[in-house]
Amino acid sequence: MKENQHKEIRDLVRRIPKGRVSTYGAIANYLGISPRTVGWALNKSFQPGAEAIPAHRVVNRLGLLSGKHHFGDAFTMQNLLEDEGVIVKDDLVQDFKTRLWDPIFELA
Repeated sequence: MKENQHKEIRDLVRRIPKGRVSTYGAIANYLGISPRTVGWALNKSFQPGAEAIPAHRVVNRLGLLSGKHHFGDAFTMQNLLEDEGVIVKDDLVQDFKTRLWDPIFELA
């Protein structure tokens, strides 16, 4: 992955408001890259010394906390979202369609 792509992804993820979530696909679609590239960039954000970004706000296309294993334990991602008012049940964001932040529409 190119460093400029990683920076674009980080910058866009920082724009997701508290209490909202986005998806790997929505971010990828906005930037014209693959969802897998978004996942790799977010995975990189967990390395020691990496710049902090709110990666807990990025879920899969169904609202599932698919990246939760990168947060140190099984509950950190859910706890961070719940601290922002997002309800999560069985690793799934409740009221997902209302909580979804799609940059194509939000940044138009």
